[in-house]
Amino acid sequence: MTRFIRIAKTLLVTYYAYMLEYRAELFLWALSGALPFILMGVWMQAAETGEFGLKSIDFARYFLAAFIVRQTNVVWVIWEFEKEVVQGRLSPKLLQPLDPVWHHFASHVSERFARLPFIVGLVLLFFALYPESFWLPSLGNFLLFVLVIIFAFCLRFLIQYTFALFAFWLERASAIEQFWFLVYLFLSGIIAPLEVFPAAVREVILWTPFPYLIHFPASILIGLPVDLGRGLLVMLGWGAVFFVWNRWLWRQGLKQYSGMGA
Repeated sequence: MTRFIRIAKTLLVTYYAYMLEYRAELFLWALSGALPFILMGVWMQAAETGEFGLKSIDFARYFLAAFIVRQTNVVWVIWEFEKEVVQGRLSPKLLQPLDPVWHHFASHVSERFARLPFIVGLVLLFFALYPESFWLPSLGNFLLFVLVIIFAFCLRFLIQYTFALFAFWLERASAIEQFWFLVYLFLSGIIAPLEVFPAAVREVILWTPFPYLIHFPASILIGLPVDLGRGLLVMLGWGAVFFVWNRWLWRQGLKQYSGMGA
């Protein structure tokens, strides 16, 4: 356990220092996730004339929560891993007594901490522009939200890393993520909260992993009703499926890998 803590600390501190070298770029990355704010205006206007079960203020708070959640689970491991395989840079990492995935995972976690000041600044700017939207979640909801977004990030990372392993067979494994992202946009709650979907469609979507990456934690933060037990079970179920698939692809991929120095 002591060795694990020492390795984790070293990786996190190293990648955090690396991320701080690109503070301006981090700010641009944070701004690139502002799609929920754009859609917020559309749905707030629609709420004035339509019957969606949510008021204008609810849409404002929801899309702010969706923005916060999306900032915590941005993942790019598929592009990094693809480069490592195609360019043969994975070979030296395979010589280390550490699964290469932990380098990617540590860089993602460190980037969250480096991005945090920009997120806080954008949230404060939002409340300055929309002061009527200000609210404070209860302590219980906030702690539950933190737990769920950790699960959501781990699931998002695991899914994309599983797709990344197809780089052992495909030169552009990132094309899989691009197709997945289109479905993710519509079904995760980024485009619209699930409450505006027809009930039958919503029931089907809730069995997929998509809504638990954005809508589920965002709803918890703003206090919308959710089926907590079902949500956590579905997340764990999909996590188990992708973990088993991931480990199988990793073992088969190493047999296939023929990068420089392998």
